[in-house]
Amino acid sequence: MSATVAQQQRVDVRPKKIRLVAWLCALGLVAVFTVVGLLLGDTPTGVIFRPSDQVAMVVLGFLLAGGVLLLARPRVTADEHGVDVRNVVTSHHFDWADVLHVSFPDGASWARLELPEDEYVSLMAVQAVDREHAVTAVRALRALHRAAQEEQDGTAPQQP
Repeated sequence: MSATVAQQQRVDVRPKKIRLVAWLCALGLVAVFTVVGLLLGDTPTGVIFRPSDQVAMVVLGFLLAGGVLLLARPRVTADEHGVDVRNVVTSHHFDWADVLHVSFPDGASWARLELPEDEYVSLMAVQAVDREHAVTAVRALRALHRAAQEEQDGTAPQQP
């Protein structure tokens, strides 16, 4: 991501490490539940598993994998007009005029948008574990916010 707003009119951020971990876990769940489903059958304990039970095990693996993949869903997309925040289950759009600050508090797991009346929205796509990727994303979001504020105030954006 570029540091200047003139070069970068759009910011699109997704988490890196959690996406990899989520996909690996999802694939592992599907594999384990498929193997268990295939190995189910007559057992020495007298329990009889039917083909429908075996299919249910595989389907359960896919359902659990889908739940884990929700962790890979977060995304932040911003341009000169505003910012779209998509977290695990919610999505929001904010105009830059409604955003007070883009912050990353000490010890926080992810960045957040500071809103009026002491409210905030977490940016789960900008995670501390992504280190430099998160720093670059916050800087780009702050640059867009600053440019939007300067445009709203009627001053020309400063070029770094």
